[in-house]
Amino acid sequence: MAKKTKKIETPIDQRETFVSIQKNFADSDLSVSEKLKTLYALQQADTEIDKILQLRGELPIEVENLEAEIVELKSKAARISEMIDEYNKFITENKHNITDCDAQIEKYKSQMDNVANSREYDSLSKEIENQGLLRQIAEKNIAETKERIFDKKNELEVVKEKIAVKNDDLKAKKEELSTIVESTAKDEEKLRANRDACAAKIDARTMSAYDRIRQSCHNHLAVVSVFNGDSCGGCFNTIAPQRLIDIASNRKMIICEYCGRILVNPDFE
Repeated sequence: MAKKTKKIETPIDQRETFVSIQKNFADSDLSVSEKLKTLYALQQADTEIDKILQLRGELPIEVENLEAEIVELKSKAARISEMIDEYNKFITENKHNITDCDAQIEKYKSQMDNVANSREYDSLSKEIENQGLLRQIAEKNIAETKERIFDKKNELEVVKEKIAVKNDDLKAKKEELSTIVESTAKDEEKLRANRDACAAKIDARTMSAYDRIRQSCHNHLAVVSVFNGDSCGGCFNTIAPQRLIDIASNRKMIICEYCGRILVNPDFE
């Protein structure tokens, strides 16, 4: 009994075009005519989906950007709050230092009443002076830190106001987007079901080429019908008479020599 030869599938090239798959286009479970009709139906579904997405305009991107801005602003507010907390801790530390300095000064002053000689007196006087200087430094630190806290609190208020404004904008944008999505949800669901059904019938290489051509064209058209009887429906260049006959026959894949799109029989519409 003869062994069945296993067919080796050609790896999909992400640079695939309709020209590169032209020779193998007929190698499919679908007839060429059915495959062309399926591709055109796929294109029609994608075009209608594109129109729905265009209704949303820049709203999805605007919502995404606003959400990112709010996250960034909240992070900034959190950092400012942490700085204020650190400043308050620094003030508390300096207040403790002042208390310690006062205690030391009182201690040295009481010791001065019982000094035995001038050397001890001078030494205690020096310690009192040093503690006084340390106290002044702590007071200066407190004053400067309070100014920083004041500035940071003002900065925090500005950030919070920005967050409030951004949240209002985000809410409005989301409501607007939600209204559009809800009004087109059923149509979009039906179109995507049709699109998936068509895509399931097309082989991976052809789909790869289709997606690539769609992404590279400004109007996202990869499969077009003949326009005005003799022109490409994508780039509007004139099609040679013999190629028009081939297109009408539905027996082979015809590609526009100018734009690389698949040309199909206008009767498909």
